[in-house]
Amino acid sequence: MKTITAQDLKTWLTDGTEFGFIDVREEGQFGEGHLLHSIPLPYSRLELDIAALVPRADVPVVLVDDGEGVAARGAARLEAMGYTDVRVLAGGLAASEAAGFTIFKGVNVPSKTLGELAEEAGHTPFVDAEEMKRMLDEGDDFILLDGRTPKEFNTMSIPGGRSCPNAELPLRLPLLVDNPKTKVVVNCAGRTRSLIGAQTLRNFGFENPIYALKHGTQGWRLAGFELDNGRTPEPLPQAVGEAFDAAKARAEDFMNKNAIPKIDLATAADWAVDAGRSFFLFDVRTEEEFAAGHLPGAVFAPGGQLVQTTDQKVAVRGSRIVLCDDSNIRAANTAYWLRAMGHDAYVLDDDASDASLTLPLRKPAVPPVGATLDEVAASDLPAGAVLIDLRPSADYRAGHIEGAIWSIRPKLASLGLASDTEVVLIASEKGLAELAAMDLRDAGVASLRLLAGGPDDWAASGKNIVATPDLPTDADRMDFLFFVHDRHTGNAQASRDYLNWELGLIGQLKDWELGLFPTFAEHIR
Repeated sequence: MKTITAQDLKTWLTDGTEFGFIDVREEGQFGEGHLLHSIPLPYSRLELDIAALVPRADVPVVLVDDGEGVAARGAARLEAMGYTDVRVLAGGLAASEAAGFTIFKGVNVPSKTLGELAEEAGHTPFVDAEEMKRMLDEGDDFILLDGRTPKEFNTMSIPGGRSCPNAELPLRLPLLVDNPKTKVVVNCAGRTRSLIGAQTLRNFGFENPIYALKHGTQGWRLAGFELDNGRTPEPLPQAVGEAFDAAKARAEDFMNKNAIPKIDLATAADWAVDAGRSFFLFDVRTEEEFAAGHLPGAVFAPGGQLVQTTDQKVAVRGSRIVLCDDSNIRAANTAYWLRAMGHDAYVLDDDASDASLTLPLRKPAVPPVGATLDEVAASDLPAGAVLIDLRPSADYRAGHIEGAIWSIRPKLASLGLASDTEVVLIASEKGLAELAAMDLRDAGVASLRLLAGGPDDWAASGKNIVATPDLPTDADRMDFLFFVHDRHTGNAQASRDYLNWELGLIGQLKDWELGLFPTFAEHIR
C-alpha cells in the first residue's frame, strides 16, 4: 500500500499538483471533522461514484480516514478497479493536524468559507430580518430574491420573496427590475448564498442598492417571523432579443475585468480526450434548459449549486473545469467563484443549447460495478437467514423488518458472521448492497441475496415492521450528521450554532489554507 505524508499532501495542495483528494469515511464522520478541499465519498459507495469524481484512472488519488483502516480498504478496491496511483494519508487526520492542517466541521466548507471571505473582502452590505420585515410591511421599493434552488424555495421561503438561483441573478435581474433605485435583497437559508448572490450582482456592476439578507431564512425565523411552505416558484423571465445581447455584453465585460479565460469548442474537444489531464464539463443553466438540449457529455450542475457543492462534484484538484450556457453570463459568474476557490475554470464560448454542437465522449476510465446479487421476495425468506439492513440509519429507525440488523459497509466485519451464514441484504439502492456483498464474500460469507421491494411490500407479505427510535444508537450512526440536522426544524439553538460556525470559518484558516482562495487571500491577510 502506497502512502503520502501530510507534509507532502500540503505541498500538493499549494503547488497545483493534479490529484484526487477523497475522504472515505461516512457522512457523519466527515461532517464532524475533515481537511479543507477533501471530497466526501464514503467507503459505503466508493466504487459507485468514483468514476464521475475522478475520471482518469492514472491520476494520483489520496484517500483520507482517521486512522481506522477504511482508507486502506478503499485503496485496495480502487486498485482492483484499475486506478494505478492510490495513496493513503499516513497517520490520517491526527498526523495532518500535527502538520499544520485545520480540521473543519460541517459540509461544503470551501464554499461556506468563500462566502465569508467574499463578504470581508467586498464589504457586502446587508439588511437584517427586522429591517426586511419593515420593508415588507411599509411597501418599500425592493425585490427579495432567493438564491437557492427552486426545490429549496418550495420547502421554505420568506413571504414576498421570489426564487432566482444565484447563477441566474446577473442574467435575470434586468428583466425583474427596471428602476436602478429599487433595492435588491438576496437571501438563502443561512449566509453563504446570500453573500455570494449579493456580491455577484455588485461584481457585475448593477447600479441598484444591493444587500444580503443577514442569516437568511434562519435569521428570519430567529427574529420570530413565519416562513412560507410549499410555495411554487414563479417562472424566471426569459432573456431574448436585446436583453440576451445585453447579457452577452455584460458577460464579456465581466470576463475581461476579472481575467476569466474562455475557450472555443475545438479546444474543449481536445481537452475532452486529453489523457494527461482531468476534464469536467458542466452545463450551468436551469434544469428545464438542460433538458431541452445540451452538449453531449455535459453534466447538469446549475451554477449557484455548483459553487455551493463543488466539493461533491469534482474530486480532482488541478483539473480543468469547463462551464457552458447560452450567453456566457451564467458560466462566467460560476467560473469567477470556482477560480476564487483555486479551481482551473473556463467558460466555453459557444451556445450549449445548439443541437449541432458535438464533443468527443471519453469512456469512463474504470468499469462500473457489475451486478452480483440475486433477489429474494420477503415471502420467500429462508428460515434462519440473517437480515442486514443497509439503508440509512434514519430509515431503519423509522421502520424495519423485526429482527433485521442495521449495519453499514465499513462495519460489516464487526458482525463476525460465520462462513455458512445465509445473509439477505436490505438496501435503498442495489449498488450499495452489491458493494457490501463484495466485502462479505471476501470475509468468507458465501450465501448472499438481496431483499426485493420496500417496507410496504414486506408488510404485505406478513413481515412485522417495527420502529426503533433509539437503535442504532446515536454513537453508531456514522452515516448521519447531527451537526446540521436540527437547524431547519425550528430548533433555535441549532440555527444559532450553525450561523456561528459559518461566522467562525475564516478564523480557523491557517495562512497557507487562506492561500487556497487566491481571489481573496491578499485582501484578508
